[in-house]
Amino acid sequence: MTKKPHNPRDAAVKGAPPATQGKPRSVKIDEREPPTTTEGLDGAMRALALALDKKALEPVLLDVRGLCSYCNYQLVVSGRSDRQVDAISDGIVVGLKVEDLRPLGAEAARSGQWSLLDYGDFVVHVFLHAAREHYDLEGLWNDAPRIQLDIPADARLPAGETYDLAP
Repeated sequence: MTKKPHNPRDAAVKGAPPATQGKPRSVKIDEREPPTTTEGLDGAMRALALALDKKALEPVLLDVRGLCSYCNYQLVVSGRSDRQVDAISDGIVVGLKVEDLRPLGAEAARSGQWSLLDYGDFVVHVFLHAAREHYDLEGLWNDAPRIQLDIPADARLPAGETYDLAP
C-alpha cells in the first residue's frame, strides 16, 4: 500500500466541523455599527490646546475608532525645529499631568524628529515637519475621518514653506 502525498487542501480547518474539510472558508464582511464612544476626545482636544500653546503647526485630529484597536483618536502636529518638537511634547505631558492624565508610554522622546505620546484612548504624534511629510501618517490613515478643528492662522504652515530634516 502506497501512502498518498499530503495535500493541505485535504487538511481539516482547525476547530471547524468535518463538513468544512477541503472546502474554502467564506469570509464574512464586518457589519459592526459605527462606534459611539468618544472616550479620549476630551483628552485629545486638551492636548491640541497645549500643543497650540507651544506654537505647533498643522494639527490634524484623526477619528480612528472604527479602524484601530489600540486607541480612539490620533492627534498629529508639527514643530519647526527639533527643540520645538521636544517643547511641544513636554508641554503636552506637563499640561495633561496637571489634569491627572499621564502617558502610558512615550517613544522617541528627545530625538527632535518625532515623539509619540500614548494616553490609551488617544495618541499624540509630534513631528519635525519634514519628518511628518516623509512618514505621512495622515496618508496611512486615509480612511479615518478628520475631526474639524478651529485652527489659528499662526498654526498654519505658509504656502510653499517647508522645514528640512537636520543634516
